Amino acid sequence: MPILDCAGKSIDLDRPQVMGILNVTPDSFSDGGDFFNRDRALEHAFKLIDEGADILDVGGESTRPGATAVSEQEELDRVVPVIQAIAAEIPVPISIDTNKASVMREAVAAGAGLINDVMALQGDGAMAAAQALEVPVCLMHMQGQPRTMQQAPHYEDVVAEVVAFLQSRVEACLSAGIARHRLILDPGFGFGKTLQHNLTLLSHLEQVCALQLPVLVGVSRKSMIGGVLDNAPVDQRLYGGLACAVLAVERGAGIIRTHDVKPTADVIRMAQAVVSTR
Repeated sequence: MPILDCAGKSIDLDRPQVMGILNVTPDSFSDGGDFFNRDRALEHAFKLIDEGADILDVGGESTRPGATAVSEQEELDRVVPVIQAIAAEIPVPISIDTNKASVMREAVAAGAGLINDVMALQGDGAMAAAQALEVPVCLMHMQGQPRTMQQAPHYEDVVAEVVAFLQSRVEACLSAGIARHRLILDPGFGFGKTLQHNLTLLSHLEQVCALQLPVLVGVSRKSMIGGVLDNAPVDQRLYGGLACAVLAVERGAGIIRTHDVKPTADVIRMAQAVVSTR
């Protein structure tokens, strides 16, 4: 796997990377409101780095099921000051979690070096913005829209359909002039998928990795863990999330997105030590 250049800061995909989540939102499903204040967001960013985060993923709009959409200006007001404040102070790349072209542009100008788009650059102007910005892009699969995606997700073959969608988005990016080495794939756990869909997708994650691009997996604290562990509440899903992280790394994932950086960094380091002996 390549070393990704994220606006002058690198991601070394020779080993699995930990992406720490920094939600600057009042309503994210797990930590909504915890880091909505700018100073608290900055404090948490440095904490994530100290715990071993290789990347920070900053988001200003919740994409949990049923979440309320926010305006372009409100999202900018949430994320840009935080990115500006931390970009010069931290050694790791900053990812901007957005599907809005204007937020992509302003965030990269502020110091972000990676675009993480749950809409896989299908939003208005997103493809052109990503092509012009020349930073890596993560393309995620989602069936439906965040507000309605969990109402009745249906697949004939969830693995085949997710792989086909991601391949189609890769081809669209290449046609638009985005270099293949700048692309990352995310199968979108919890985005328009039932518990069984999520479990099947994780079980067969190597089929996504077979597309020969870095694969990002984000299952931290998600409802699929609660669904298996007797409806465990969000704050009791750590160990289930760690198990998923190990399984993902064993199947070839290159980036694990998590709220719980230190334990995740430890388990994937251990998992990689075993996997690398093959």
